[in-house]
Amino acid sequence: MNFQNTNKTLKLVLSIGDESGIGPEIILKALCSPEIPKNIDFTLVGSKKNLQNTYKHLRSLGLENLANPKNLKIHDLETSSSNSNPKSSYGNSSFYYLTKAIEIVKKYPNSALITGPICKKSWSLAGHYFSGQTEVLAKSCGIKNVGMLFTAKSPITGWRFNTLLATTHIPLCEVPKQLTTELIHSKLDLFKDFCNTYVDKPTLKVAGLNPHAGEEGILGSEEKDWLNDALTTWNQRNRNIKLLGPLSPDSCWNSSVKAWYEKDSEKHDGILAMYHDQGLIPMKVIAFTYSVNTTIGLPFIRTSPDHGTGFDIAGKGIAQSRSMIEAIKAAIEMTNNSRLLNTH
Repeated sequence: MNFQNTNKTLKLVLSIGDESGIGPEIILKALCSPEIPKNIDFTLVGSKKNLQNTYKHLRSLGLENLANPKNLKIHDLETSSSNSNPKSSYGNSSFYYLTKAIEIVKKYPNSALITGPICKKSWSLAGHYFSGQTEVLAKSCGIKNVGMLFTAKSPITGWRFNTLLATTHIPLCEVPKQLTTELIHSKLDLFKDFCNTYVDKPTLKVAGLNPHAGEEGILGSEEKDWLNDALTTWNQRNRNIKLLGPLSPDSCWNSSVKAWYEKDSEKHDGILAMYHDQGLIPMKVIAFTYSVNTTIGLPFIRTSPDHGTGFDIAGKGIAQSRSMIEAIKAAIEMTNNSRLLNTH
């Protein structure tokens, strides 16, 4: 099957994700959205049969605003199934959809990757021991320093809300052990490069690890022992960045609420969170369905909806496609930004 990308048409490759979840549904809904430009070269990576069955089922439920698989370019992958463990089969399929999608994106300079949600447990059952798609992407590209960034564009003010995670999919008890000066510096370097594609002198905030950012050692010592110095030394080497922190985590995102809803409020360009839920809870509460997961530091743009597989609502036709639409729009915006575009 030939997927040659002609001229400078932007190519977006979508891996379907776990097909027992809502991935196929939200993709068919999103690709029918009037918000998606018509001049994009889309390639879906997954089971053509599954997409056709999903389309027929959703139509039988009365849904009309759906992309018809017969009109889509699909890299059809049929993987071996296990009747004894369906979760393992779906996990295996979604893993290979991702690896094939990465392979396709690497072949085209003007392309980006959008990934559907996967189930980490199903991956494990299938023998693929990765804590998430971000880790697979990093390994596939041979890059150690990548960042899990959550971004959302306010439909009210047009402000882009960015939260980067210092640590990702690890148990909470492991977070203090993994946080180091070197790690913080590497994540801030990634964050600076990302924000510099939009603004010349970004303002970045850093959340503390402990309540009240340690309260000068009373509620935790990490800020006092090393984090304060880590931020100072990094900022001395990056004086074009306004760096604030470590800030009390319970109020660090207050200004984000104002920037999301109020056009005249003071804006910041990003917040570095110390761990997964510290950053994701305010991100999802403020941006709700507009939040998008993206991996920074790769040689191409990768985005994904900021939600899971939705097994409990799969097949009911009620899954919202807003985050998938935003993931597609973000991939287009980031790839078309000349300062972000990498030739790979």
